[in-house]
Amino acid sequence: MSFRARLLTFFVLIVVVPMVAMGVLMFRLISDSQQGKADARASGLASTAASLYEAEASLARADSETLARAIGRFREPALVSHFSALASRAGLARATLTAGARTLADVGDPFAIAPGSAVLVQPGASGAMTVSVSELTASQYARELSAPAAAVVVREGSRILSTTAAVADRVSVPSSGNVTVDGRGYRAVSQSFAGFDNTRVTVTVLSALSATSATLSGSRVIAAGLIVGFLLLALAFSVLASRALQARLRGFLQAAQRLGSGDFSSPIRVEGRDEFAALAGEFNSMSTELSRRVDELSRERARLREAIRRIGHTFASSLDRPAVLELALQTAMDAVQASGGRLCVVSAADGGLAETLRDGSLAGLEDAIAQAENAALQNGGFAEELAAGTSVAAVALRVPESHADAHGVIAIARRGRPFTDDDRQVLCSLGAEAALALENIELHFQVSRQAVTDELTGLANHGRFQELLAAEIEQVRRYHHPIGLIMLDIDDFKAVNDTYGHQQGDAVLRHVASVLRENSRDADSPARYGGEELSLILPHTDLEGAFAIAERIREAVEGLRVARSDGGGILRITASLGVTSSTLGEKDQLIADADGALYEAKRRGKNCTVSAASRTADAPGGG
Repeated sequence: MSFRARLLTFFVLIVVVPMVAMGVLMFRLISDSQQGKADARASGLASTAASLYEAEASLARADSETLARAIGRFREPALVSHFSALASRAGLARATLTAGARTLADVGDPFAIAPGSAVLVQPGASGAMTVSVSELTASQYARELSAPAAAVVVREGSRILSTTAAVADRVSVPSSGNVTVDGRGYRAVSQSFAGFDNTRVTVTVLSALSATSATLSGSRVIAAGLIVGFLLLALAFSVLASRALQARLRGFLQAAQRLGSGDFSSPIRVEGRDEFAALAGEFNSMSTELSRRVDELSRERARLREAIRRIGHTFASSLDRPAVLELALQTAMDAVQASGGRLCVVSAADGGLAETLRDGSLAGLEDAIAQAENAALQNGGFAEELAAGTSVAAVALRVPESHADAHGVIAIARRGRPFTDDDRQVLCSLGAEAALALENIELHFQVSRQAVTDELTGLANHGRFQELLAAEIEQVRRYHHPIGLIMLDIDDFKAVNDTYGHQQGDAVLRHVASVLRENSRDADSPARYGGEELSLILPHTDLEGAFAIAERIREAVEGLRVARSDGGGILRITASLGVTSSTLGEKDQLIADADGALYEAKRRGKNCTVSAASRTADAPGGG
């Protein structure tokens, strides 16, 4: 087969076939993007639908509690008439009063959704009654979720409560996947929520597939044009290149045959000024270049050692501890052309060595390496062993003229050649520079931790609290998930300081901080807000969850027994807590609400938990 035929075959194999496969894949990806965009739009609307429903249900729960308190003093049948009157005056979308399975009153729109419930217990009554209210109808909910190229269907069982699509009542709409409604294609995503009378309300979000049709067609045309154009251009260049290459390669083939036979005396004729001419010139100078390169390699060896010494000085500028350890091992091995090596660090717990990195082969050298490492650690410098014709060297990672213990040790092995004085000097220099870098890293992280940590309690300080809360608030603004905040104040803390001294007060603070830390989840952020006031940031936590955590903390504080510093017994302490939660993304308002709830807890007699919602409704908090 001729060179030209081979080039064309090569062109087909590496250009045409991959481009055809890429074209098929590109068209498939373009087609899939339509469904993907519709899925993304539907998922976004579904998330909004869930957030809106839960927010309305939360508001309805507060209204149900208010209505339950308002009718709590009445008895049947006056209870039912007052319930209906109050529900109508309150402007609620729907309100129901039930006793067990019996419905005593049902006022408002039967298409209301997102109910909130409260239990009404009357003294002397045979059983509890349930007050359920809603501020939202299905049609209002569907209108608020309306968006271009999308539709919403709200159902209760098989009954359609409201829809923004042309769907007849009791027509079955699939809960997920592809849906055709009124001749239009949609992607459906459904969610189920609690409704009245223990029913489930299903919200189906429909995202129109036609929204991406125009961009899909345009993308296909552009992709097809690019692929065809690239193929034609590549074919033209391959034909021209094959013709030019055939003539030039004959001369290089003959020259290569002469070089293969050991004839370096016949030069290649240099024609033109292109790359082939440069290649011919390289062929002509190859024989004389080889001898010169041997001398250059020796000089390069010396320059490499100097470069390695300079690399050691760069260790101190790095704050990445794993990267420093890896660089130290690799540099040590490169400096002496070692066949294998490992790096061990000293354990802070028991002072033993723990292998961190390994490179190359160290088989059969375990005993020699262990002996060299122990000797290097004992003398704080360099040690060397010989085993089976292999030289083993170990250097301690320790700053010279320092009384501090070594951070670890590097052990390397080289077969066939013992280590020279120059090798030992380079390894000791690298060990000292690496140790200095590790100390700088440790000092840096100590300073960083001190800058954001309260020294007395070990919690985040006030500045760090503000940073963490600001970061969580930014997430709330983007994704609208709830965030909870607990503010804790130790009751009568000033009396503890005045009676037993500030050291006793510090001990109380440390114990309460420990309780706060132990009752926090991994995602929570406990902090010392100031003085005897502590705080706890609760991401993804609504008011009910935050209140439960606060009560657990309050009970744990109440159970503390703090030994008196004068040995005269123990102290029992309590704390007041304020709780709030929000999805609005307002940091200052969140802090203000939690502080307000905390002050209300103090006003109610201390040792209790008050939520911002109960404070607003003038209802008692927990605890």
